[in-house]
Amino acid sequence: MCFSWSDRGLDGMAAQALRSTKDLLTCRCGTAILAPAYSTYRIELGEISSYPRGYKENGGIFCHNNPWISIANAKIGNDSEAFNVYTRTCPAYVEQYSEVHRTEPYVYCQMVAGPEAPTPGEGKNSWLTGTAAWTFVDVSQYLLGVQPTFDGLRLEPHLPAQFTELHIEREWRGVRYVIDARRTGKASLTVDGKPVSGTTVPIAASGTEEVHVSLNF
Repeated sequence: MCFSWSDRGLDGMAAQALRSTKDLLTCRCGTAILAPAYSTYRIELGEISSYPRGYKENGGIFCHNNPWISIANAKIGNDSEAFNVYTRTCPAYVEQYSEVHRTEPYVYCQMVAGPEAPTPGEGKNSWLTGTAAWTFVDVSQYLLGVQPTFDGLRLEPHLPAQFTELHIEREWRGVRYVIDARRTGKASLTVDGKPVSGTTVPIAASGTEEVHVSLNF
């Protein structure tokens, strides 16, 4: 259920863009918005060049757009990097750098000082961000791969190889979906014990309380 770059018909352009994103913009603390940062004020650019190097729009790491990079990697099947992008800004994974991060260890920041800043990795403007909401979309719909569609719940996990089993419970349209997934290398899907073709769990009949799903991926 993982797709290669060629399967997506992207002719390698998306993969190259994401490789460049990692090589040129990414550090331990996340992916910066641009590089190199501006070192002098430029009137034609305005505010972006008024910030110090590595902060805010001038080369800072804006946390709310890092999930978009994770999603993009998942969509082309680069599952390990999709997860790595998630961990670089996730509070639970940066706890070991709390003396550098210097913000609450349980909340996302709007921005983290980028690699060109005097204090790379220092968190700024905690709470003031949509990062948690975008991360929930990334984790639930792309890393765990439970995507609501018009036809039902599409199941396409995009997690690195160390994740071999998943148990997910999803409330959707008044029905609880109990999903057990195993990494076997051979895709198959059963719903309430009946084989289903493809990767989508059909919408449950009206009045159904619980649906049991088994997924091999």
